Amino acid sequence: MSAVRTRGKDGSAWVFDPATRAGLRSFATVDRLLKEIAGDARKPGYVLLGSEAFLLELCRRGVIAGLVPEGFRDFCLHDLDLAQTSVFEALDLAQTPSLMAPFQVLFVRNVKTLYGRGSKKEEFAALTDYFNRPNPQALIVFMADHIALPQDLRRMDFQDKERADKLRETLGELCGMVELQQVADEDAVKWVLRSSEAGGVQMQDDAARELVDALGGDMLMLSSELDKLMLYATAMQAERGAATLSLVDVETMVASAKQRSLYELTDAISLKDAPRALTLLQGLLNASDGGEDAAIGHVFSLAKTYRQMLVLNEKQVKDQRAMWQVLWPGFRVAPFAADALIAQARRFRDRADLTRGLRWIAKADIELRSSPPDKKLVLERLVMRLSSKAGAHASELRAE
Repeated sequence: MSAVRTRGKDGSAWVFDPATRAGLRSFATVDRLLKEIAGDARKPGYVLLGSEAFLLELCRRGVIAGLVPEGFRDFCLHDLDLAQTSVFEALDLAQTPSLMAPFQVLFVRNVKTLYGRGSKKEEFAALTDYFNRPNPQALIVFMADHIALPQDLRRMDFQDKERADKLRETLGELCGMVELQQVADEDAVKWVLRSSEAGGVQMQDDAARELVDALGGDMLMLSSELDKLMLYATAMQAERGAATLSLVDVETMVASAKQRSLYELTDAISLKDAPRALTLLQGLLNASDGGEDAAIGHVFSLAKTYRQMLVLNEKQVKDQRAMWQVLWPGFRVAPFAADALIAQARRFRDRADLTRGLRWIAKADIELRSSPPDKKLVLERLVMRLSSKAGAHASELRAE
């Protein structure tokens, strides 16, 4: 399988061989759209509904590749923003044949302005008039990226659901609807494995799973981080004898993977599972760029997580919606760890256990900055204390 990677002017890798997403349900709507615009069933307009940036860009690149000749893009490709351009101007542009190109494609962003204050009767009347008598040599693509479509639509935000229903009842009656739901984790893992193979890199299954889990299934980030990992694997090929990527490589190279391992550590601590906590600590140290020298960074991360849990515990937070209200910007957690951190915070029945843990962490930080002979031992002792039953080390703390 050969890689089909093209880079835009910004250098971003976007377009992959269609074989990397073949048969994956999460990409089916993209493939249906690209197949439809290439045939006789093409509609004069489409609405791309969903906030998944990677799928939106796949649609955009596919439409351009299928309908806009390379040499004519300056004359027939238009990117419009309804916050700056009126609907009437956009429709006038679509209705006017281009003197320099046989076909025109208009991408229209900020569709949400059509659903702001006021009835917008004139705007929708103009849209209805145009799509009743469309220009056959033009295609209008509305980007409704202000609405998030989760993989499980039953978990869709109520406000987003209302917005989506309203859009379907209006623009959806005039154009083809392309619903871009968040990519399922299993499909994302398969896509990562196929894409790495297409680029000549052999990636282990558990490494692909870790990458997807660490980035919360964000396909845009996955694309970017996968590029970096593949460059790393290629650079290490001479030393390893082959271009490969392992779980350790992902944990070493991807910051979110390290963060995820930290939350797994605090999970073991909150469960008072000392053997598992020590094993996870060893994994964190092995994956750290600086090995034991990264100990202060781990202690800082533990302190931040404990402070977050203290706030969640004190405010009795039970769901993500409440979490975002009590944790201020700059102190929030990664989306993939939100539910886990809430569960961890609720395990601490007594807030004194959290404050005691923060005192142990502060003592470990001072000890690490005093150049101890063995930093790993300091961390292991800290994790043992944090993982112990409440009060197990209370007398020791009072004595010190």
